[in-house]
Amino acid sequence: MNFREIAEKRQSCRKYDTTRAVEEEKLERILESARLAPSACNGQPYHITVCKGNAAKKVAKAVQGMGINKFAFDAPIMLVISEKPYVATAALGAKMKGIDYRSIDIGILAAYITAEAESQGIGSCILGWLDSGAISEICGTDGAVKLVITLGYADESDKLRTKKRKDPYELITVIE
Repeated sequence: MNFREIAEKRQSCRKYDTTRAVEEEKLERILESARLAPSACNGQPYHITVCKGNAAKKVAKAVQGMGINKFAFDAPIMLVISEKPYVATAALGAKMKGIDYRSIDIGILAAYITAEAESQGIGSCILGWLDSGAISEICGTDGAVKLVITLGYADESDKLRTKKRKDPYELITVIE
């Protein structure tokens, strides 16, 4: 599968097949792609905690609220992305330029994880609605939890939806 095919097929999975586990070798490929994601000054200012079984169920509960993210309970794997300190050069650059490089790096990381998951036939959903404190306690993390990414095989009923995107002229300006 080439990148364009991944981009066209990847969507937020909101219904997981509860009878099918993610194979360890596929999870390892996803995590290796995450490890290879670029970051400011190669600092990788984040940590990934892989939650399975009971831990995944506890994290699933901590990403739900007000009727949101109910589907997460059926995902067999939760990747908890927590923030870590900058390396010195990235910290200096962030301070000088007023740019939050960690958030950018975590976004790139999430893109690598979800693209690789799609290439492995694994569904994913990036969740930002979460209880950071509860998840930190569940996972024993010392950095703020920024994202949770659900992983699992999509249920057959979770069909590919038509992507609703802005027209290119609304997103792109070319200047010569």
